[in-house]
Amino acid sequence: MQGGDDPKRPRRLATILAADIAGYSRLVGLDEEGTLARVKRHRRELIEPTVADHHGRIVKWMGDGFLAEFESPVEAVRCAVVIQQSMAGRNAALARQHWLQFRIGVNLGDIVIDNDDDIYGDGVNLAARLQELCAPGGVYISGGIYELVKNKLVVGYQSLGDHKVKNITDPVRVYRVLPDPEAVAVAKARRRRRQTAAAMLGACVVLAGGGYWWASTSETPPRPGSAGSSVVEQIATTRPPPAPAAPPADNGQRRITATPPAVKPQPLKGLEMVSLPGGSFLMGSDEDPSEKPIHRVTIAPFSIAKYPVTVGDWKACVAAGACAAIAAGDDKAPMTNVSWNDAMQFVAWLRKSRNENYRLPTEAEWEYAARGNTDTRYWWGNKVALGMADCKGCGEPYDPRGPLAAGSFPPNPFGLHDMTGGVAEWVSDCWHSNYVGAPHDGSAWGDPDCSQHVLRGGSWENDPSYLRAASRDDYDTAVRYLSHGFRVARSP
Repeated sequence: MQGGDDPKRPRRLATILAADIAGYSRLVGLDEEGTLARVKRHRRELIEPTVADHHGRIVKWMGDGFLAEFESPVEAVRCAVVIQQSMAGRNAALARQHWLQFRIGVNLGDIVIDNDDDIYGDGVNLAARLQELCAPGGVYISGGIYELVKNKLVVGYQSLGDHKVKNITDPVRVYRVLPDPEAVAVAKARRRRRQTAAAMLGACVVLAGGGYWWASTSETPPRPGSAGSSVVEQIATTRPPPAPAAPPADNGQRRITATPPAVKPQPLKGLEMVSLPGGSFLMGSDEDPSEKPIHRVTIAPFSIAKYPVTVGDWKACVAAGACAAIAAGDDKAPMTNVSWNDAMQFVAWLRKSRNENYRLPTEAEWEYAARGNTDTRYWWGNKVALGMADCKGCGEPYDPRGPLAAGSFPPNPFGLHDMTGGVAEWVSDCWHSNYVGAPHDGSAWGDPDCSQHVLRGGSWENDPSYLRAASRDDYDTAVRYLSHGFRVARSP
């Protein structure tokens, strides 16, 4: 990594992600062959596809780390969160001394492009310094990144104050990303304890020396970098709509107002349910380690939506004050950019408003429904067929900017549309790295420390391999992503 500046070489503003593995030398000394093999596997299976999925490019590998460039700060932070959450899942099956934990720093800054497409400059240098400050398994971002992403991701942020870093003239404001709700809660509790202690100290000063000092300083904000300036925020991209304004006061004059005609509510497309008979099937495949072992599952009768939840459906939930995320786009399009927590808001609203047992399908129910009594890679066969699904590489019709309208493709043998492609669909199960110990009765597979949930079906952004009936993916429970949606199920 170089420093300095060369006016003859091209430069631009870019978001840089710098990552390395904490304690890499110790890991190699402990098990050189095994560590190197796992690092290569994580590069191939996790790092490279995750960076590509978030529209970034890997500039170079650096032994125990890598440097990546993104056009979007939001995508860079999302990518960092996904990598860390996925690594946590992979480490869970290992003894702690063998864990591979990345330290990740993200910065927006000016970069200089070298002749061999390498990059350097202050933008890269600061990302590397943030990475060096970062705790293993964490993500640290600069103040510039924080200002750009703070209202666009459902994660927490903890201000770590200003830091003086090598080769950077001015101190840098550093934020820690808190992607899981438990980490946010712990940081909030720490802040409350500090605030309580400060308040008690202030009260003692007032009692001892009068109220003047307290009154004159109580509104003074803490100095940046001081203990009192640690800030934790739980970011939500939107809030429920405000309550209707109160009618104007009656001034004694009689007003004649026309009664608006009653508006018949539009039916919710994503709630057109299909009843499925019970049955058994072989779940999983031998194509990916996460899909093994293949195991027989027995499914009880249940109902599942004919279509994924649409933008129009979501707007009805927002209008009722029960859903927070903004619905953008055509009402007939599948709802996108929702977290698992958002999906649970929607089904909770349905249960309460309709007094029926709506929920997310379990992972086993989803695969049973997606297969439609078939045992091939896709419900239509073992090869990609044109005009059967919405994905990158599935042929026309296709829109690279977003999913097509719900129901644009033929239904599977159960009469269900868009089970593969369109939007990746949340299910109720926590993520497990394989099916060892999975239930055989079609029930949801939980976990007391669950911070990631399962997604099924792939999306318009993915290649056809993600559309296989057995393909499975995971994402952070509290983080929204533009290609994630869901459909609902209902128990008898």
